[in-house]
Amino acid sequence: MPTLRLAPGLEAALRSGHPWVYRNHLPEHRLRGGDWVRVEAGRAAAYGLFDANGAIGVRLFGGERPTASALAARVADALELRSGLAVDGTDAYRLLNGEGDYLPGVVCDRYGRYAVMKRYAASVDQLLPGLAKEVGSRLKLKGVALRGELDDDPEAAGVGRQAGLSALWGELPPPKLTASENGLRFVADPWLGQKTGMFLDQRDNRQLVRRLAAGRRVLNLFAYHGGFSVYALAGGARSVVSVDVSRGALEAAEENVRLNGPFQGEHSALAADIFASLPVWAEAGSRYDLVILDPPALANAASQRRRAHRAYLKLNRDAFRLVTPGGLLATASCTAQVSPEAFREVVAEAALAAGVRAQVVAEHGHAVDHPVPLSFPEGRYLKFVVLRVLA
Repeated sequence: MPTLRLAPGLEAALRSGHPWVYRNHLPEHRLRGGDWVRVEAGRAAAYGLFDANGAIGVRLFGGERPTASALAARVADALELRSGLAVDGTDAYRLLNGEGDYLPGVVCDRYGRYAVMKRYAASVDQLLPGLAKEVGSRLKLKGVALRGELDDDPEAAGVGRQAGLSALWGELPPPKLTASENGLRFVADPWLGQKTGMFLDQRDNRQLVRRLAAGRRVLNLFAYHGGFSVYALAGGARSVVSVDVSRGALEAAEENVRLNGPFQGEHSALAADIFASLPVWAEAGSRYDLVILDPPALANAASQRRRAHRAYLKLNRDAFRLVTPGGLLATASCTAQVSPEAFREVVAEAALAAGVRAQVVAEHGHAVDHPVPLSFPEGRYLKFVVLRVLA
């Protein structure tokens, strides 16, 4: 097996169990994508898969090259963590969280009797059939599919891929699935929907909104398929307005509301450019008791952090101005390029710019099925802060 010697300064990161070696830290080599490699720095060593493309050069699996039985054991450990989720009215959740479950480069989400995998590196394709078999057979699923994108790396194994999905084990899922989450039902689209079909990482935060929504007028910004809207209505919201730039997303949101209704509160959907509309609505005097702000990732690389800071500042400032005194702002960031500390700072700056005082009443991250190793702070991408807004 090839060995790569890294600079001694990387020994601490390697010893801590960090799962990545960036490409710019690799010495010259003749590796090909998918090759197993031993990486050494000082007295620390780990084994991983080399990726031919992207900023991450090697994804590490630990101090030994994992055998098939070792990978099966990691799957078993991951499934044990999720074993309690299916008994609380939830059959849509993450089964394998990549680096968080010591299986770097691949995630797997469950939707009822099916599971959908997505990989973030072509090098892990060689592992997917075995992982899929372990997941499917242990959970007695109907099928495990691989979600592929049209711009997949040419090294990817895509034999038999149809319209974005290929069967890894068992049968392919239908175009749409009805999944349960905390007793509520949602239509998931594993073929064309965002991520693998739903944003499962916000499940616990949606449940928090459900507890906070009673009697409130709610504005859900970047509503997508209306997850927060359905939870707010289920929690007794007086009214909910779902806003998104995509009319197709809003149609899906209204479908999810109908699937769970009827509710006492009213629901309406509005297609709008949120960045442009918020200051106009604030100036017109629109006010809500609970504003939910869950924008898409505003930075995908370190070079975009400054731009993301400006965008988060503007969005949160304008959102603060839409909250009634004593009301709540629930604001989120889903990019790893903004740390929890940096996000709190920009929200505080936004409150100051909006001329309001704000109290943090809750602060959360991913749902419990998205574990993150202590050695991998990059995995803490989701921030969710609820603030009470005072004049």
